[in-house]
Amino acid sequence: MAFATHSIDAVTLRNNAALVAKAAKEFQVSTILTTVAEKSFSGPIFEEISSVFPEASVIDRTSMNTWEDPRIADRVNTLDKGRIVLAGLWTSVCIVGPALSALDQGFEVYVIADACGDVSTEAHERAMQRMIQAGARPMTSLQYLLELQRDWARGETYDQTVKTAIAHGGGYGLGLIYAKTMFNASEGH
Repeated sequence: MAFATHSIDAVTLRNNAALVAKAAKEFQVSTILTTVAEKSFSGPIFEEISSVFPEASVIDRTSMNTWEDPRIADRVNTLDKGRIVLAGLWTSVCIVGPALSALDQGFEVYVIADACGDVSTEAHERAMQRMIQAGARPMTSLQYLLELQRDWARGETYDQTVKTAIAHGGGYGLGLIYAKTMFNASEGH
């Protein structure tokens, strides 16, 4: 699916997917990995995701709307959470469907816009607008990580959050490297 994705370049998409995966793992966010017809159509989940969750079994589905696969809807509802965060390919198909379905069911839905992609910028933007109009909340991959951290005084997640931000946080990561190198910055530690 990444070959035909043109709304975001593949390197940035994979980097952002890695950031989201590492943030979810670090903060023990319940995570469900899915793909569509992996062996015959979509291809495997990015290694940047599967390597973070080596113990996870990827649910290979046939439906474009993840929510229409009862294994996934049942698993989501079993988690008993009121908030869902979505990312993936393609925004206009495999993200819009479950986002609208989850909103209809009463979930608070967040879409990590820069960890999604589509066949064109127009397709991605229209999908994002459609979800926003329905009540979904857009965010970025770095925003996701930093909202999970919330406070630099949270020592138990500080080191891994900084490590993830340095590895995948673009200019922000470079800023952290600079601050630590030049000023031995430690954000309150």
